[in-house]
Amino acid sequence: MEPIRQLDAIFKPASVALIGASSTPGKLSYDILYNLIHAGFQGPIYPVNPKADEILGLKAYPAIGATPTPADMAVVVIPARMVAGAIEECGKAGVKSAVVITGGFAEAGEDGEKLQAQLARVGREFNVRIIGPNCQGVNIPYSSLCGSWPLITTRGRIAFVSQSGTVGAALIDWSSVEHLGFSGFVSLGNRADVDESDCIRYFNDDANTKVIACYIEGVKRPSEFLESLAQATKPVVILKAGRTARGRVAAESHTKSLAGSDEIYQAIFKKYGVCRADNLEELYDFAKGLAYMDKPKGRRLLMISSSGGAAILGIDEAEKYGLEVPFPTEELKARLRAFLPSHCGLTNPIDLTGDAITDPSLYSKTIAEAKSDYDTSVVIFGDPIHGASDIVTGQGELIVYCGGADVEREEALKMHEKGIPVYPTPERGVRALGQFFAYDDVKAQKAETHKKDETRDEGPRLRLMPGPAAVRVLRSYRIPAVTSAPAKNAAEAVKIAKRFTRPVALKVSSPDISHKTDVGGVALDIKPSGVRKAWEAMMAAVGKKAAGARIDGVTLSPMAKTGGVEVILGVIRDEQYGPSMMFGLGGIFTEIYKDVQFCLLPAAPGEFEKMIRGIKGYPLLAGTRGKAPKDIGALIDVMQKLSKLVEDYPGFGQIDLNPVLVYEKGVSVVDYRILHK
Repeated sequence: MEPIRQLDAIFKPASVALIGASSTPGKLSYDILYNLIHAGFQGPIYPVNPKADEILGLKAYPAIGATPTPADMAVVVIPARMVAGAIEECGKAGVKSAVVITGGFAEAGEDGEKLQAQLARVGREFNVRIIGPNCQGVNIPYSSLCGSWPLITTRGRIAFVSQSGTVGAALIDWSSVEHLGFSGFVSLGNRADVDESDCIRYFNDDANTKVIACYIEGVKRPSEFLESLAQATKPVVILKAGRTARGRVAAESHTKSLAGSDEIYQAIFKKYGVCRADNLEELYDFAKGLAYMDKPKGRRLLMISSSGGAAILGIDEAEKYGLEVPFPTEELKARLRAFLPSHCGLTNPIDLTGDAITDPSLYSKTIAEAKSDYDTSVVIFGDPIHGASDIVTGQGELIVYCGGADVEREEALKMHEKGIPVYPTPERGVRALGQFFAYDDVKAQKAETHKKDETRDEGPRLRLMPGPAAVRVLRSYRIPAVTSAPAKNAAEAVKIAKRFTRPVALKVSSPDISHKTDVGGVALDIKPSGVRKAWEAMMAAVGKKAAGARIDGVTLSPMAKTGGVEVILGVIRDEQYGPSMMFGLGGIFTEIYKDVQFCLLPAAPGEFEKMIRGIKGYPLLAGTRGKAPKDIGALIDVMQKLSKLVEDYPGFGQIDLNPVLVYEKGVSVVDYRILHK
């Protein structure tokens, strides 16, 4: 059986058992049994409790092996110390899967981690696929299956996959309140077996699911996660928690997996076309739009509103997402003037004013008249417009309803029941619409696979490679690094400086100093006659600002020619995802402006070009204010060579090329740091 089809036993079971079923109202296992029954599940439901004969009108069984036929799935709500034994009994009885609600595993400390390892081992040994432990279960409306809480049965198009039960429950509650429903809800819990990668694969293959929405804190299997994103043909929306340093600590404590660098995740989402949400509201809004709106043919929007202020908010948000709000043509204006009152604005927005309250047909006429001129009509009902649900068509429209009180709530529900999404503010609606283009513009590189060793050994502390050795490594890959000549004392430095035809840069040489400029360890544009004085001043400054650092002398390099744009190229290795490249504005401003982009390695030339174009300082490279463009082709060539170097030498933990000067023709790597094991 194909591995993904094993999950049918969880999401499409023919029969379900509840191990630990209680006959006491208010207890969790009683509530779950109630939900299993009242969700309308069509197959047999077997309560398992050795002390009960009947629970909620169903015959109870003393053990999982005593049911008339083996259940496809068992929901487990018993003390943690008994769970592994119960899973073994499930396997022996022919049960194919289990949803372990019980907590007290890896999230509870060392003893709990041992229990979870035992649970995972037993599941593998007896071929029982496991959701959880420490989870809120699963709810699959199309299977009439609610092995979870709250009881919600509304069917829809979004699959919600969440590492937090509460977060996931909030999402399905919103979808239920709005009468949009969902195709599936999975609370992953501690992920002893089934994880986010499995669920993305499964729902990508599910006919009832149009969009996959995920809340994640950390990723259990990095390689499989990347593969699941690469293979996804449906939109994937992800809210990644643990973006800050403090948030990562909390996330790692919660999930017992690495939360990971946010910059790396941003690069992953960009590479694989994932729509990234910044908060729960966006996760819901983005998934809702992608699931229920048709993809627009283009970016041209027409705002049609009874509220000028609401429309302006929408226009501001559209600008942020690269959406266009052009003025209507004179021909369209003439057609609109034929039926709109003279005081209605015709610029974009089309301001219908309060007249639309008494004559809602102004909306339908304007929508119909303008449809051929724009890709999307942003229809904003800014007042209590009765019959709004009969005005809209759901074709080429983004619907916003705000300021309509009870009429708004009534009409919005009617539209949702027709499968037409409605947003309560213009900003939320436009942001959701913008995701169609975010998903479309970032193309996943399907041909590339990333196979990483999941058990990485960080090894010894990284050491700084001496400058001359770093030059030799870079030049062996034909990366144009400037010469770096070592000098142990002032006299040697003077002698070396005289060999160069240009003034020199002096840089302190120390395995303990990473940022030389910060401690006075860099002197630029020094002629041979000034080298000794520069040496003495540098040693005095470094001695004060980096007391105790080991000083090996200095390195001397000829000054690079002027006229280049300073950029930085860097490579870091992530514990989960391996090497990634950083690019941005360079020199001393790198950490001030933080204008950088990341991408996973290996990468195609097109991905490097996207990184270059993605920084705010790109106009400096493209040519601005009459200046000639820089040699972006040569820069991409260096990126490719650096990527190959890192691939060949996995012991290199970090590389910084900063600054790299990009000229009208060619590039020059002026300073470099290689940290290795």
